[in-house]
Amino acid sequence: MTPSPPAPRSSFLPAATVAVSLLFGAWGVWRVSSADEPPPAPATQHTRAQAAELERLRQQVTTLTRSDQISRDANRDLQATLAEREEEIAGLRADVAFYERLVGATSQRRGLNVHALRLVPQAANAWHFTSTLTQNLNRGAVSSGRLMLAVEGTRNGRLQRLEWSDLRQQDRAPGEAFSFRYFQQVEGDVFLPAGLTPVRVTVRLVPRSGAAVEQSFTWAEATRPAGAAVP
Repeated sequence: MTPSPPAPRSSFLPAATVAVSLLFGAWGVWRVSSADEPPPAPATQHTRAQAAELERLRQQVTTLTRSDQISRDANRDLQATLAEREEEIAGLRADVAFYERLVGATSQRRGLNVHALRLVPQAANAWHFTSTLTQNLNRGAVSSGRLMLAVEGTRNGRLQRLEWSDLRQQDRAPGEAFSFRYFQQVEGDVFLPAGLTPVRVTVRLVPRSGAAVEQSFTWAEATRPAGAAVP
């Protein structure tokens, strides 16, 4: 049998040419797609400096804000303290003026007397009273006895007077004791019935020796806040 002649080498050239073309084409597509994507911007020294300056300014603003708040709080506390001190000074001045009138060389001599009365509302219909008693007629002498209150007002369109036992809600309630040389503040609590509109309150002092002393105040006077101006 006669052998077949070998294929000519020129038949491999088209296939090789196609393969090379495909490789070049893929490489070209990759280059084009890569060229469309912008390269990442590197962090320059100028950008880092700006970021550091921004952070420094933020910290400075935070520090200044806290400092301003602390200053505001301190100023508010200072103002409150000054107001309290001014109130204390005003009270002390009033006390000094009261003592000078009471025991001064030119003060008017008076026996047992009700210098002031103040009523402050409590829970429900309860009222706390503080009565300032004075005497400078007998210097060195002790004034002692019992204090009682009575309240006049209207209820259901009718005048009504409540005595000490009514105000204390106790039969034969003893009065509040007092004993002093020049002055004393006597305190206690009274209870008003619902529906009563108080008009006047009377302080009655019953000393151990001598005649009883009574002094009346309007309800508006007795319940006026401390330090309020007298109209």
